[in-house]
Amino acid sequence: MKFFAILLACALTCPLAVYAQEEPILIRFSHVVASDTPKGKAAERFKELAEQATEGRVRVQVYPNSELYRDREELEALQLGAVEMIAPSLSKFGPLGAREFQVFDLPFMFPDMAALHRITDGPIGEGMLHRLRLKGVIGLAFWDNGFKSFSANRPVHVPADLAGLRMRIQPSRVLDAQMRALGAQPMTLRFGEVYDALAAGVVDGTENPPSNFYTQGMQDVQSHFTVSNHGYLGYAVIVNRKFWEGLPPDIRRELEGAMREATRYASSIAQEENDRALAAIRASGKTQVDVLSESGRAAWKQALAGVSADMQAHIGADLIADIRRAIEAP
Repeated sequence: MKFFAILLACALTCPLAVYAQEEPILIRFSHVVASDTPKGKAAERFKELAEQATEGRVRVQVYPNSELYRDREELEALQLGAVEMIAPSLSKFGPLGAREFQVFDLPFMFPDMAALHRITDGPIGEGMLHRLRLKGVIGLAFWDNGFKSFSANRPVHVPADLAGLRMRIQPSRVLDAQMRALGAQPMTLRFGEVYDALAAGVVDGTENPPSNFYTQGMQDVQSHFTVSNHGYLGYAVIVNRKFWEGLPPDIRRELEGAMREATRYASSIAQEENDRALAAIRASGKTQVDVLSESGRAAWKQALAGVSADMQAHIGADLIADIRRAIEAP
């Protein structure tokens, strides 16, 4: 009787000891880039913060470099509940029926990161993430990578230099139109296939931030890299809606806090990582790095000026106008 009384007292006064035996909630976080990219580092930072904030009640397993799923596959896996969290590039939201996210693909839309953050950190970005609920997912945050540059196996100084080249793009109608405006042939490939395609000569060039270019070893298969900063590459961290809404409210609050901190971290390291990668590309001696002057950029802007107008019906004229007003606001 005394033994059973002790057990009863422990059950009544030591609920944490009983709870600690429960299995932790598992979040499988899949992404397609290397662990040492801005997105890869931010994912690891979220894992650290989430597990610490929930005191082990949540375990985050990060799968980088397409270990689980590749590009479009991960969106389907998320909707089916095969993974709980992914961070696809904003170009890839078309299959979800969220074409407005391709506004971030418009060439020369954002003059700098400060202008970009007026959108992603403001009411326009918040509204875009909120509307994803209708697609069965929850949008948690925007994460930066950086501005893209062109690479090829020949010098790329003026728009005509891309004429006739087979250029790898993400699955985006805007990026397709961009390459065609430059006289290039757009070719949609999964990110994990790009290096082999370049090595085999299946494609001639790419557009990437320096960090993606360098961490994939593209300096071994591309002789020229032109810092054009013509477009933005960013991500949206999204979770399966059923999973997220089924979490205990206190766990969800802790995870939201961890995501806010990981997002600040992602923003703080993106430029630093790209600067470091660009220096490493130069130091490799394998790839010639050129930087467009302001007058040189003007020629590219002129060549691509019609893309935004042509894409208004696809993306939404009102959204494009709202973003431009927000960027230009004092």
